[in-house]
Amino acid sequence: MDARLKFSSQSGARIEPDRPEETITISELVEQFTGFIRRQYPIFIFFLACALAVGAVYLFTTPPIFTSHAMMLIDSSKVRILQQDAPMGDLPIDAGQVETQVEILKSEGIGLSVIKELKLTEDSEFVGGGGGVMGAIRGLFQSPGVQSDTALTRAALGSFLARRTVTRVGRTYVLDIGFTSLDGNRAAMIANAMADAYIVDQLESKYQATRRASRWLQDRIKELRQQASDADRAVQDYKEKNNIVSVSGNSGSRLLGEQQLEELNSQLSTARASAEESKARLDRITQVLKKDAANATVDATVTDSLKSDVINRLRSNYLDLAAKESIWSARYGPNHLAAVNLRTQMAELRRSIVDELGRIAEGYKSDYEIAKSRVDALDQNLKNLITNSQTTNRDRLGLRDLESTAKVYHTLYDNFLQRYMEAIQQQSFPITEARVISAAAAPQGKSGPLTFTVLGIAVFIGLALSFAAAVLREAVDQVFRTARDVEHSLHVNCLAVLPSLRQSVVTAPRGMLGSKQKVGASASKGPYGAGDDLQPSDVVSLAPRSSVEAGASSPQRKLDNKLKPLDGGREFMRQVVDDPLSGFAEAFRSIKIAADIGGSGGTHRVIGITSTIPGEGKSTVASNFAQLIAHSGRRVVLIDSDLRNPTLSRSLMPNVKAGLMEVLNGEVDLKSVVSSDDQTGLDFVPTRLKPRFAHTNEILASEEFKLLVDGLRATYDYVIIDLPPLAPVVDVRATAKIVDSYLYVIEWGKTRKGFVERQLSSAPEVYDLLLGVVLNKADVRVMGRYEDGYGSYSGQYYGHYGYSG
Repeated sequence: MDARLKFSSQSGARIEPDRPEETITISELVEQFTGFIRRQYPIFIFFLACALAVGAVYLFTTPPIFTSHAMMLIDSSKVRILQQDAPMGDLPIDAGQVETQVEILKSEGIGLSVIKELKLTEDSEFVGGGGGVMGAIRGLFQSPGVQSDTALTRAALGSFLARRTVTRVGRTYVLDIGFTSLDGNRAAMIANAMADAYIVDQLESKYQATRRASRWLQDRIKELRQQASDADRAVQDYKEKNNIVSVSGNSGSRLLGEQQLEELNSQLSTARASAEESKARLDRITQVLKKDAANATVDATVTDSLKSDVINRLRSNYLDLAAKESIWSARYGPNHLAAVNLRTQMAELRRSIVDELGRIAEGYKSDYEIAKSRVDALDQNLKNLITNSQTTNRDRLGLRDLESTAKVYHTLYDNFLQRYMEAIQQQSFPITEARVISAAAAPQGKSGPLTFTVLGIAVFIGLALSFAAAVLREAVDQVFRTARDVEHSLHVNCLAVLPSLRQSVVTAPRGMLGSKQKVGASASKGPYGAGDDLQPSDVVSLAPRSSVEAGASSPQRKLDNKLKPLDGGREFMRQVVDDPLSGFAEAFRSIKIAADIGGSGGTHRVIGITSTIPGEGKSTVASNFAQLIAHSGRRVVLIDSDLRNPTLSRSLMPNVKAGLMEVLNGEVDLKSVVSSDDQTGLDFVPTRLKPRFAHTNEILASEEFKLLVDGLRATYDYVIIDLPPLAPVVDVRATAKIVDSYLYVIEWGKTRKGFVERQLSSAPEVYDLLLGVVLNKADVRVMGRYEDGYGSYSGQYYGHYGYSG
């Protein structure tokens, strides 16, 4: 905490409250963390040691286990080859399907199949407690009676499921089937059995699914067959009812009326073409017969005339006669009898040709009339058939519905029949989508417990537990351990941290004293040379003689009374004199410097020393503080004002006959009760142990006590007053107008922060006059964990100045 000290001539040292900082640097975070580790490292060591011990016990007592793995591939291409409607190419299997197969392998059904096949209910590894210490512990909680088959199976299943692992290898279709056992061969056997059980389960599931489908298809086929028959029967009945006749042909079944209509239409077209052709021939021959020209008839050509032998013969004779007539006419003249006869014969032949053509024309006319009659008949028949067909078409609407229904039933029946045949065929195909690509083998080494893994986990758990315990301890440790705690909680300077003197070997408070040494021993190496041993007698005392009379002309006059020799563990009352070069004495010098700096204006000459509760060592601090100041050559008087519990008087002068109360009551004068120390020149005003006084606060607030202190202020450089604790009694608050400042003693690592804060907040007149706080009875072996100033880094140099324990 970077706090600035502010000294006041009136109220001693004060510290401004911490101002919240906007940011915390990395170095500060590291410092806080290292400080936390340094303070709580015993907790970390303890939990780490316990965790490592538990891990070591686990390693030594747990039998080795072995894990074997079998690899299985999910491949549906083989199944699709045998399917008739299988698509060409490979269809990808999505991740959901693969994860589904993983869960099937993890199911209890597969486990029960393996347990039944390998008879694992008879294996003690699965139904017993198992090996190792944990197995023995589990065996203690199992009932010794005979278990039922169901209980054994469930126990074996629970152990089986805990030992098997099924994982997908990356994003592939390969599944890793692992099993852990106390025996490597058993692990491989069970892993392979799991793969086989999965394949058998797949085959069984396919067979059962196909069987159920076949049964359903059989029932459905029967139903569809009946429905198709009913539909056909309905079509037939409808045709009979409505006189609808169907004719089967190459193009399928057709109605008789439709076929007749089509044939009649075709005949009518043919008849009309024939009639037109007959009429054309008739018209042609009629045209030929109407011509008057002589050669027109002879030259007339029709289709049948060319085919008529009679006409062809007559025309040939005609042409022969015409040739002869031309010759005779040219030779003998056109009127020659022979020419005339020839022309007469030619006329006869022409008439014969005309008659023959007339007969042909009559034939053409007859053909035309026949064709026309046939066209009329066919046309009339067509009209009648069309009328009948319209009626049939109206009836055919219902027939189409019936035929469509019958067709649907027949299609369904055919499809279901085909699927049924396929299902029957697939029942005989022993193939699944999975196959083992790598069978499990006995592992070469154990899979657990792994030494480094177990120890690593133990270290992690130990660190986690130790960190939690350290944080909890840090949170509940609401006592004063460092000067920073004092300054942060009370906003008052911590003037010194005094080590505990009740240790057989007192370790020097690091940061002031150096390395560990016995009380009174000098540093092994220093300015005095190796092996120099400084004794208390080697230290020069600047103490003057005592004087207690106000305004006495000879303040160095020695009093007749002397301090009683110390014994019985009370030697700590003058520790700074017995071991002036110790860290304990050096801490008091820092207190004196604070008093001197604060008292440059003439104040802080009357210093009251108090604490929160009894037993914090305020009387020891008061005695040693006064002894140190006196040993430095100043005139000091120490007053035991703890009227209810005069610890100082009990330690220094237990048999005193008169003391402070007698002086205040006027029974004796001051000089008769003051005792002086020959070595330091410290004067001491004791208090009788008996009787006990009730209104001690009134006595300390009285005018007589104030006059006594003012008189001592004028005679001595420092007046040190040992006051009662602040919490039990109110005596300290009564002295606020008498003393210049208070020195507050807090026991290190014991007195709680909140209690001290409440006591000081209830006594603001005391808080305002605080010179500072002294942490007493610090365990120097632990202090280095809480404050850097007590570490070996700073302490290793203090031996060069002759400091001892």
